[in-house]
Amino acid sequence: MKILATKRRLIVKYIVIAVISIVFITIGTIPIKRAIAQYKTPNPEAILTLGGDHNREIFTAQFALEHPNLPVWISSGSKEMLAREIFQKIGVNNRRVYIDRRATDTVTNFTTLANDFKQQSIGHIYLITSDYHLPRAGAIASIVLGSKGIIYTPISLASNRDIEPKYKVARDVVRSVFWVFTKRTGSTLNGRKNI
Repeated sequence: MKILATKRRLIVKYIVIAVISIVFITIGTIPIKRAIAQYKTPNPEAILTLGGDHNREIFTAQFALEHPNLPVWISSGSKEMLAREIFQKIGVNNRRVYIDRRATDTVTNFTTLANDFKQQSIGHIYLITSDYHLPRAGAIASIVLGSKGIIYTPISLASNRDIEPKYKVARDVVRSVFWVFTKRTGSTLNGRKNI
C-alpha cells in the first residue's frame, strides 16, 4: 500500500510539473510572438476602441480622420445607431466602422475580436481607451492579442478618474491566461454586463 501511495504522489507531482511547464512555455512564447509582430507590422493596421464611454467613440472618430486608411472596430460601445451617427457627423465613412457587440467586459473586448483580427491578417492595432482603464486593458491585450501574434499601440483619453485597482488588473490577467488555454474567459461568472 505504501508503494502504491508513493507512486500516486509521484505521478501527481509529475503531472503538476508538466502542467506548470506547459503554462510557462506557452506564456513565454507571447513575448516572442509580439516581437515578430512588431518586426512584421511596425505600423498599426486597424483601430480598436473599447466601449464604456461614448467620449471614446467621439475621440476615435476624430482619430480616424487622421488615419483614413485604417478600419475602425468598436467593441461593445454605444448603441449602433448612436455610434454610427457620431462617426457620420465627424466625417468618417461608416463602411470603415465595425461595431462588435459580443463583449460583456474588458477581457471579452479582446477575446471576441482576437480571431477576427488574426483572420484578417491584422498584426498591429491602435488601442483606444480612457487613461484610467489603459493599464488593465493593456495587460489583457498583451496576453490575449499577444497569444495571436498581434501587438498594440496605446492611445488614451484623459479623464478625471483614478487608475483602476491592481486587483482588477491581476484578476483579468488570470482570466486572460485562462482564455489562452481554454478559450473561456469566465465572464459568465460575473453575472452582470460591465465594461
